[in-house]
Amino acid sequence: MVDHYSPERRTALVLSGTGADGAYHAGVLRALHETGIKIDVIGGRGIGAMGAVLHAIDGAARLWEPGGVWRSASAARLYRWRWPFRWLTGLVAALLIVLAVPLGALVIAAAIYPIALGLGMLGLAQGADLARGLLEAVGRAFGAAGLPTWIPRLVLGLAAVGVLVLGLGVMVERRRQRIRRTSAAPALWSLLGAPIEPGGAIRSATGALWGILKGGASLRAPDSRDLGRRYADLLTDNLGHPGFRELLVVAHDLDAQRDVVFGLVREPYRKALFAATTATSARRAEAHDLAGVAREHLVDALAAALVLPGVCQPRLVSFAAETFWRGESHRLSDRTASLGRLVEEAAAVGAEQLIVVSAAPEPPAPHALRPTRGDVLGQVGEHLASAESVALADAIRHLQHRFQGTYVIRPSHNPVRPLDLAGAFDERSDRAHSIEELMERGYEDAYRQFIEPVLGDSGERM
Repeated sequence: MVDHYSPERRTALVLSGTGADGAYHAGVLRALHETGIKIDVIGGRGIGAMGAVLHAIDGAARLWEPGGVWRSASAARLYRWRWPFRWLTGLVAALLIVLAVPLGALVIAAAIYPIALGLGMLGLAQGADLARGLLEAVGRAFGAAGLPTWIPRLVLGLAAVGVLVLGLGVMVERRRQRIRRTSAAPALWSLLGAPIEPGGAIRSATGALWGILKGGASLRAPDSRDLGRRYADLLTDNLGHPGFRELLVVAHDLDAQRDVVFGLVREPYRKALFAATTATSARRAEAHDLAGVAREHLVDALAAALVLPGVCQPRLVSFAAETFWRGESHRLSDRTASLGRLVEEAAAVGAEQLIVVSAAPEPPAPHALRPTRGDVLGQVGEHLASAESVALADAIRHLQHRFQGTYVIRPSHNPVRPLDLAGAFDERSDRAHSIEELMERGYEDAYRQFIEPVLGDSGERM
């Protein structure tokens, strides 16, 4: 039997989701912030890492306030096609327009010629002149020196520009990498194999973070390592003070083939989380102390959690020489199923109560099928949303026994898939559903599903 909620117990809040799910997290965090609910540990995976990192230093308002992450126009560009593919899309559109010119000319001529011919048959000289002019124009256009000559040249030119764009994209990508690593794959595949960029999400997260750290000062943003050190210092110095919470961020190490946790927690839980029994301890390979050697990797952990698995370039992280990995550079990204690992880590740091926030709606009942998405981003979003729902169910089913109370905040219906960053069309209500509306849904669900029934009930019993 699950005990009733008690503010005296150590409580963990876990945010899980991808892309647009962060707007739902923002609404929930706003509601919890308003009611002053005590949170001891905040954890995140995927886009939830952004909310967790900000909420740990009492800065989650940067998510929902005017001009914040989810109320700005830049929210629609958190994830998008990498710039070479956007340029190629424009070139393909131009190519299609060029190829459509002859057909368009014929359609226009075919529509006007009967009118001109009819006017000529009525004895009007203008009609006969127009018909004769159309015939001459079509003859010149499709003559040996007309369309058959310049259309192939234009097509060849556009194709050459496309190849140049791909080559330039590979060069720029290789120069932008802060850390280099050998690869057996062709250089072009580093671009083609990861067509979506998470740069917008990473810039929004680090920009919001730096806005909190610098306060009202006009300072230039530091590099990622310096930003991580400043964040770790601020949180370490203020743990235990109102508004500051212990932090857990989970990502997946593709090279080590294991999930990794980056944490900053207070004693005595820090020893339990980062204990090392032997030199080859799996715990040392997976747990990274943001208050210790890994304090420079806060931004790396955040960026890795924001990397979509399989369609984005992984975050290359170079570990310190004194860590378990001895200076190796590993590829890190998100993994939807790592929600279970995040819940495990919350239990490992002594959480007695767990609140899980996910934008994945309840699994559908019969006769609730939706049209299949035809676009690539939409299909990727469908897979991510389905995986999130399964990961949530597995985590609650297998791990809730480790807590005295487990509470889930999730929508009953959510038409916005993870990569629908500009909103989506809701077939059930036959209208558009915006990101801001999703944020309001999270705010309302927090009150309906947790604050009013759970806190109200516990208050009466207390």
